[in-house]
Amino acid sequence: MVSRSYSNLLDLTSGDSPTFGREKKRFPRVATVAGVLSELDDDNSNSVGSDAPSSIAQERMIIVGNQLPIRAHRRDDGEWYFSWDEDSLLLQLKDGLGEDVEVVYIGCLKEEIDPSEQDDVAQTLLDTFKCVPAFLPPELFSKFYHGFCKQHLWPLFHYMLPLSPDLGGRFDRSLWQAYVSVNKIFADKVMEVISPDDDFVWVHDYHLMVLPTFLRKRFNRLKLGFFLHSPFPSSEIYRTLPVRDELLRALLNSDLIGFHTFDYARHFLSCCSRMLGLSYQSKRGYIGLEYYGRTVSIKILPVGIHIRQLQCVLNLPETESKVAELKDQFRGQTVLLGVDDMDIFKGISLKLLAMEQLLIQHPDKRGRVVLVQIANPARGRGKDVREVQVETDATVKRINETFGREGYNPVVLIDTPLQFYERIAYYVIAECCLVTAVRDGMNLIPYEYIICRQGNEKLDETLGLNPTAPKKSMLVVSEFIGCSPSLSGAIRVNPWNIDAVAEAMDSALMVPEAEKQLRHEKHYRYVTTHDVAYWARSFLQDLERACRDHMRRRCWGIGFGLGFRVIALDPNFRKLSVEHIVSAYKRTKNRAILLDYDGAMMLPGSIITTPNTEAVGILNNLCNDPRNVVFLVSGKDRKTLTEWFSSCAKLGIAAEHGYFVRSNHNAEWETSVSIPDFDWKQIAEPVMQLYTETTDGSTIETKESALVWNYQYADPDFGFCQAKELLDHLESVLANEPVSVKSGQHIVEVKPQGVNKGLVAERLLLTMKQKTMLPDFVLCIGDDRSDEDMFEVIMSARDSLSPVAEVFACTVGQKPSKAKYYLEDTTEILRMLQGLANASEKAAKSAPQPSQRVVILE
Repeated sequence: MVSRSYSNLLDLTSGDSPTFGREKKRFPRVATVAGVLSELDDDNSNSVGSDAPSSIAQERMIIVGNQLPIRAHRRDDGEWYFSWDEDSLLLQLKDGLGEDVEVVYIGCLKEEIDPSEQDDVAQTLLDTFKCVPAFLPPELFSKFYHGFCKQHLWPLFHYMLPLSPDLGGRFDRSLWQAYVSVNKIFADKVMEVISPDDDFVWVHDYHLMVLPTFLRKRFNRLKLGFFLHSPFPSSEIYRTLPVRDELLRALLNSDLIGFHTFDYARHFLSCCSRMLGLSYQSKRGYIGLEYYGRTVSIKILPVGIHIRQLQCVLNLPETESKVAELKDQFRGQTVLLGVDDMDIFKGISLKLLAMEQLLIQHPDKRGRVVLVQIANPARGRGKDVREVQVETDATVKRINETFGREGYNPVVLIDTPLQFYERIAYYVIAECCLVTAVRDGMNLIPYEYIICRQGNEKLDETLGLNPTAPKKSMLVVSEFIGCSPSLSGAIRVNPWNIDAVAEAMDSALMVPEAEKQLRHEKHYRYVTTHDVAYWARSFLQDLERACRDHMRRRCWGIGFGLGFRVIALDPNFRKLSVEHIVSAYKRTKNRAILLDYDGAMMLPGSIITTPNTEAVGILNNLCNDPRNVVFLVSGKDRKTLTEWFSSCAKLGIAAEHGYFVRSNHNAEWETSVSIPDFDWKQIAEPVMQLYTETTDGSTIETKESALVWNYQYADPDFGFCQAKELLDHLESVLANEPVSVKSGQHIVEVKPQGVNKGLVAERLLLTMKQKTMLPDFVLCIGDDRSDEDMFEVIMSARDSLSPVAEVFACTVGQKPSKAKYYLEDTTEILRMLQGLANASEKAAKSAPQPSQRVVILE
């Protein structure tokens, strides 16, 4: 599948947009919306923004998968002709999107197209099928699909670690580069047809996991969903992947991420927590991850089957004839059926060993029970596939030689391709279906079996059944496959326990007829109401919900290459201009300045927590301006702050989040809230000590006014669970005490009621008002949740401010906040404060000094 639109691998992995050598001149819907994408990369000139109004209003879904739902055929004259692949899930899901939704497909063709024919083939597919093919060079496709996808992602996602070169092989950087290259080519194909403000994009499966990054980079407000059809491994397995962070961050550029089961979603969320430090919340039944101001929604819903297609095949005369043939072939015998791909995760050999065990333990089953194993050709290739084939053939031969006799083979292995109607016929005549995969994403074989066992009147007549009688079926399924949770009437087994599987097979045959009918009815009701159309419709509804606020938020793109992400913020949130605030500072005379020390003036994550000389100098310069009242607010204790800022005589300090307040170095420490006693500590501390002893890595920080349990260095999941338990425990034992128990970032804190940083801001502004010093300039800087109380006070304190007051509430970093401004980091904050200090120094040199004002908080 060769394309002239192929660019260098290293260029693609760098994060720059590829330049294609071929143009699609005849595509009718190439996106040419004008606009500029706000991001920090250097390659923005080719980006298309989604802020501009769209010229197309019709709702449209662009479905992107590794393969198009198209079958290609060559006529005798050498011309290509195409037809829909009715078995493709991507085609079947169209039924759930509604007739008013236009669907466009993007993917590869299974057949290789000569470069000279690619333009004509592409145009034919677009005009006739609304399909956009991605043509890949054979070498690139091999590295992408058979290399990275099948040697790295697929085994790892099925819990197989590359412990030796024979088990998946070591990580190969060139295969990763090929994977990224193909995803970039797919992104470019989406670019050819997308109308970013109108279209939804739905990306499918692990082949295209980094595609969301490339699409989000070009369209900040793209409505983008991703569904993973394979398992997602536990964090202990996933963390071994060298490009683990890149894949996680790429997926988080989606608006909605779908999984078949809660287990898969839970593993993904655990990986995001442990590797990226992200936490999730469940709100009104929806799970969401907060990622740079965007909420990435998590969807849990197993895919269904296309029932109408199955029923059409059931009605074929060929199916009826095949059922009659199989009925005669297995007359007097009970058929157990297995339908699996010939790969290492489908557990075919374990199923055969269980059948062997059944015949050993239950001699009465010999001659009466037959296992028909349909082995579909493997999708991958390699040594492991050949080993499975050899083992399967040898096991079947041994069982048949041991237990077979003339006219009877206990195992019938069908390893040649079957027509769909032939497979359906085996479903119809099988008394029980066995799915013993050791790991599988979903596996729809049980669903197909249930529908086929329901049958129709013609098949009932062929089988000699009463059409009005209830139908029956039995399922034995592995507990490690995605459909297992939804089949509550199935016999669930651990496929590794061969004895247990053999007993389950025997139990399935011995279940009373009435119970078989009840189990079948229960499964049939579920499968028919949760078909592929229901799945697609539900996903689209959740995607629409997840994208509702796109146009209301302001978006910035930051980061390079696969580290790119979009920050979504309130429309009024903007970066604080140093020139703007200095200009306002020079015009004003009564200034209130509130600074959080812990995150705003100290580098986050720094081992050294003491203030540096530069910061102390800036604070002194600001304090020496008689027009300023400067307060430093911190969560640290008053003794530490007194030592650190002993040289700042005029600096006001609030310690322990505002419980202790001191107006200047010579003033006495006061408490902002009257607390009669701290007897509650005698109750809280032993409880915290209990959780500290049972949670490795946790500590207790004892303050004069508060107790803090910190689990920053504990296991994230266990620490989080323990924190929830501790919170409940403390709220229970301290219910009658005048304290508040709150959880924060890796902490649980107990402190007196009413104590917060907002109290400092409130008292400062009120005191200045009482001293007839209405502030006409207020600056408040903070970096975390505890500082939001200060922001809220100064933003709503108009009665305590001058009518012409200029208020600057500024947070550190671009994130959701009650502040209206932000600065990127501590360096920018110190630069801005230095600008204010310089303005004060210049003013002092050019004007006579008024007497210094001291504000005592009352």
